[in-house]
Amino acid sequence: MTNEQLAAALKADDPELRVSGAYLSALRTGKRSRPSMELQVALARHFGVPVTDLMDVEDAGHILNADQMDDLGVRSIATRAVGLDNESLLTVAAVLDHVRRLQGLPEVSDALNSPSRQHPEQ
Repeated sequence: MTNEQLAAALKADDPELRVSGAYLSALRTGKRSRPSMELQVALARHFGVPVTDLMDVEDAGHILNADQMDDLGVRSIATRAVGLDNESLLTVAAVLDHVRRLQGLPEVSDALNSPSRQHPEQ
């Protein structure tokens, strides 16, 4: 599959996605780096792999940079979670996990889902 064909396939799945064959070529050759989270998710979905498979090991620990967090509205959601107790955070995470499943996004594994956080002491 050429870069142009891949870009066309990605745009067919998500018409609002901004990607071109030239940009994919620049990513593949290292002339460009740090593709948007939207593009990473689209590529992962297209190839049927977890989005983390497309990231450098160095980036896996901090998936989103500050600009991506602002662009995606993530910072706004995180701000709303500040001050919530553990049980409420688990509820919010469960809702977000459900929405991710509905949209066909990969599961997220993090400290919030660890066994020690699952059963808050009352």
